[in-house]
Amino acid sequence: MKISKWCLLLLAGVSALAQAADRNDIPSCYDYAKLSQYRPASSGRELVVIIDQTVKVPLQIKNASWQQIMRFSQPGDHVVLYQFSALLQNNFMQRLFDGRLEPLLTDKKIRDNQGMESLKNLDKCLSEQKQYFASVLGGLMAKSFAEKGDNIAKSEILDSLKRISHDLQQDQSASRTLFLISDMLENSAFDSFYRNNALRLLSPEKELQQVKQQNLLADFSGAKVFVAGAGLIDTDAKNNYRSGKIIQQLEIFWRDYFTASNAELVSFGAPALNVDLQ
Repeated sequence: MKISKWCLLLLAGVSALAQAADRNDIPSCYDYAKLSQYRPASSGRELVVIIDQTVKVPLQIKNASWQQIMRFSQPGDHVVLYQFSALLQNNFMQRLFDGRLEPLLTDKKIRDNQGMESLKNLDKCLSEQKQYFASVLGGLMAKSFAEKGDNIAKSEILDSLKRISHDLQQDQSASRTLFLISDMLENSAFDSFYRNNALRLLSPEKELQQVKQQNLLADFSGAKVFVAGAGLIDTDAKNNYRSGKIIQQLEIFWRDYFTASNAELVSFGAPALNVDLQ
């Protein structure tokens, strides 16, 4: 993806301004053009991308996930990227990206009262802002996925989701979409979906009761949830067969979990997500 030198220079030039206020990893074009007071209201939509670093995700699913994010993201949206893992020295839950794509300035009355040079700078910057966003977010996503040689045995999905939900309480959004890229296979001190090194058949009711007893439910403020990668098989692992019944019970558990955590599981990609984010 090519970004013009002009765009990179002007965005770099206002990055200090962006960091000085509330966090925004996408430098503001309105600040650069000195038209901050005319910035339209945001869309109210928030996309939260959550990547499970313990999972080796096939290239096809990485690429498809990237395309999903690019199709969904529109001017005015707030996009956040989290990475989580087992709690290890160099692997832990992080908010890697927090950026706001700015709305276009379409109000004719406002535009007619601005100087041509300011509008030219603003329009050019906004036209290339999504390319900047795509480049930065794409680089961070690429680094978040497990590599071939990585071998993280534990997976703290439930605890990480609860921590992320607490973190998201600071965000104001009218509409929230969660895009979770994970095998959805908990393997921690709280619970393990494995037995004898093989994925076990879950009893969704019993599992959810255990989650409640351990105070692991979250509050996602009515978010819509989409999953890609559920039940992913590590081709190097033994006992890597996933039966349809096992995946079905896994989906039922997570559907019930998200309902109890004030969210709606819209689609459970096992492993491919075949519907668009919304």
